[in-house]
Amino acid sequence: MLLSMTGYGRVSNSFDDKVINVEVRSLNSKYTDIRVKIPQNYKEKEHELRKIVSDKALRGKIEITIEVETGNGGDEYGLNEALFRRYHQELSRLTNELQIPTADMLQAILRLPNVVGAAADTIDDKEWAAVHKTVDGALAKFTEFRTVEGNALKEDLLLRVNNIASLLARLDPEEEERITKLRQRMRQSLEEHLGKDKVDDNRFEQEILFYLEKIDITEEKVRLEQHCKYFIEELEKQQPLKGRKLSFISQEMGREINTMGAKAYSSNIQKLVVEMKDELEKIKEQVANTV
Repeated sequence: MLLSMTGYGRVSNSFDDKVINVEVRSLNSKYTDIRVKIPQNYKEKEHELRKIVSDKALRGKIEITIEVETGNGGDEYGLNEALFRRYHQELSRLTNELQIPTADMLQAILRLPNVVGAAADTIDDKEWAAVHKTVDGALAKFTEFRTVEGNALKEDLLLRVNNIASLLARLDPEEEERITKLRQRMRQSLEEHLGKDKVDDNRFEQEILFYLEKIDITEEKVRLEQHCKYFIEELEKQQPLKGRKLSFISQEMGREINTMGAKAYSSNIQKLVVEMKDELEKIKEQVANTV
């Protein structure tokens, strides 16, 4: 099971004369960042709501929006009529006295503090139960969306890791050929500078072994193969929260690939290393999109 970091879910339910709309969406983030947009009279439930979202959404930049519409098409906001009338009386008096045009008075009053505001009603247990049910439904669709996206990511990641493993297997014959060519090149260079008769074969073999030991990539190949297997094992696990661990493993894979490139001394091996790096960059991009 692999979940995508991005997700979306929306559900609407009816309660008495109201329609409760809940929308959950998420984007990539290293941490859990929850943003809540809810009616003013639901603020007392914000902490509980955050806990619900955190438990089910796990990780990402998550935004949950709850909107409530009443049967007459209104929402949780209302007009403070007494305050509106008072402002209107005072402004009308001033405009008449100062002979100021009154065309924009209505809009001006509506923008004044506390004229339009949230209803003061608090949410009761039955309404919160309806909201909770709607939130659960939206989170279920949200998780379903993430799962579908995650399955596509998983297939791509498996492909990329297997491509690296295939490229790794192609290194063995290239490495044998590299050793032969290095030996021949170094022998030829010594003979050209010192003369064939002055080359000490025993000393030459000792120096060759020392040099080849410094550029040997056997350990890097073994470790990279182990990292690839470990990556696939983690990818196949059922636990959903695995993005960070996959990221750590991909970093270790990168270290081994970079070391092989530094020790290559062969254009053919360098080409294979470059292809591995290309596959690894695609892995890192995809892992960054996983929970």
